[in-house]
Amino acid sequence: MDQPKPPSRTTPPTGEPPAGVRRRRWVGSTIAVVTLVAIAALAWYLTHRPQPVPNAAGAAAAGARGGPGGPLGASGRGGPPSTVGVATSRHADIPVIIEALGTVTSGASVTVTPQVSGVITQVLYTEGQMVKKGQLLATIDPKPFEAAVAQAAAARLRDSAQLDSARVQLERYQVLLKQDSIARQTVDTQDALVKQLAGTVALDRANEDTARLNLQWSRIVAPVAGRVGLRPIDAGNYIASGAATGIATITQITPIDVQFSIPQERVPEIKERINAGAPLPVTAWDSARTRQLEAGTFLTLDNQIDTQTGTIKAKARFANASGTLFPNQFVNVRLLLKTIDSAVVVPVIALRHGPNGDFVYVVNADRTVSLRNVTAGVSGVNDVAIAKGLALGEEVVTEGGDRLKDGAKVQTSADRPPRTTLPDARDASSDGKGAGRRASGVAGTQSEGRGARNRGAETAGGAAAAGAGDSASSSDATSAAPGAAPRATQ
Repeated sequence: MDQPKPPSRTTPPTGEPPAGVRRRRWVGSTIAVVTLVAIAALAWYLTHRPQPVPNAAGAAAAGARGGPGGPLGASGRGGPPSTVGVATSRHADIPVIIEALGTVTSGASVTVTPQVSGVITQVLYTEGQMVKKGQLLATIDPKPFEAAVAQAAAARLRDSAQLDSARVQLERYQVLLKQDSIARQTVDTQDALVKQLAGTVALDRANEDTARLNLQWSRIVAPVAGRVGLRPIDAGNYIASGAATGIATITQITPIDVQFSIPQERVPEIKERINAGAPLPVTAWDSARTRQLEAGTFLTLDNQIDTQTGTIKAKARFANASGTLFPNQFVNVRLLLKTIDSAVVVPVIALRHGPNGDFVYVVNADRTVSLRNVTAGVSGVNDVAIAKGLALGEEVVTEGGDRLKDGAKVQTSADRPPRTTLPDARDASSDGKGAGRRASGVAGTQSEGRGARNRGAETAGGAAAAGAGDSASSSDATSAAPGAAPRATQ
């Protein structure tokens, strides 16, 4: 019976690898850790290396782009001065103007309607024509009215003859009465007949006058002077007296009025000026307020204030000789209330508004600005009066004030130096191209080093030699990077 052999001293315990295998595993793990540390160090250097400036031109360009050494804004802490527009305070007359939206209204707008009925025989005006008062516009067939005049005249003549006969008979009766040859009753009856015939003759005269008036009304004339509108009817049509459409519509345009509303707070000032006999000039402007249409004078105020809007209606009159204003046209009205003489004024855009009230930026002699609170007075179209806080002849900022602070440095367009061209721009471009090529070479060297490290990590048998080669390649790439990186950036 065979005896079991004792275990060999060289045989490892069950479940444990041989000593040579454990040693190779430890060496491979060490090489992998060293490789990862080297790669991490190289990546950190490439991402955190400083950006050098190769020359003065590059430094100037970096400063212009807002980098270190660039402008610090308008705070005045070492940055260049801000370019602003300035104006000098001066004496000027400030007009106090009330602006409002107005509507052009005609002094008279008449629809010419016929006063008799008939057939229109002639239309003697053209659409849009300017007509005078009393000018013939149209005619209605006059024959019926002429016949009525003749009939009334004949009736008057007949009744007049009867009246004359009755008066002669009355005179005879009165003579006989004096001779006591006739009764008084007969005389009184004849006297009554004479008075009756006299009334008839008076009625006949009135009828004749009416017939002649109707004949005159068959000729339709313009009741006012103005512009004729579009023609609503043509010749040959029958028209009734008082027809709504009428023969024509005439609108008076010279002179013409403009009706507008003003705030109720301005009423006392206007009444004061009117009571003093001072003229109140009024101008009408177009919708864009760029062109003056007509100049006129203030006419009157309404007799009550509108409680819903808090305004009162007013009216101004314009000669409108050129016909610029048209009825029902919307215009911008400017009423000159008064003029403030010799006020200290600055442009409106120089006045600014802040939490502490109105202020301006005053330009000092050392080309710095000071924020100064002021009291604004009456504002005109382009200028505003400064009642307090600013002296005559001081310079204030008009443009570019939004970027300023108290004490900031400023300059005007006249103070700004001319721009110059860098002389080495072409050389810098050439150096940049060469640096790019050198950077490409460095990048290739680094790629080869990384390839060598990968091959070393995959080799299991020659791990030590591969690790040594990998460390050498990493150190070469690291030492080459500082010299090549500035040129690549440049």
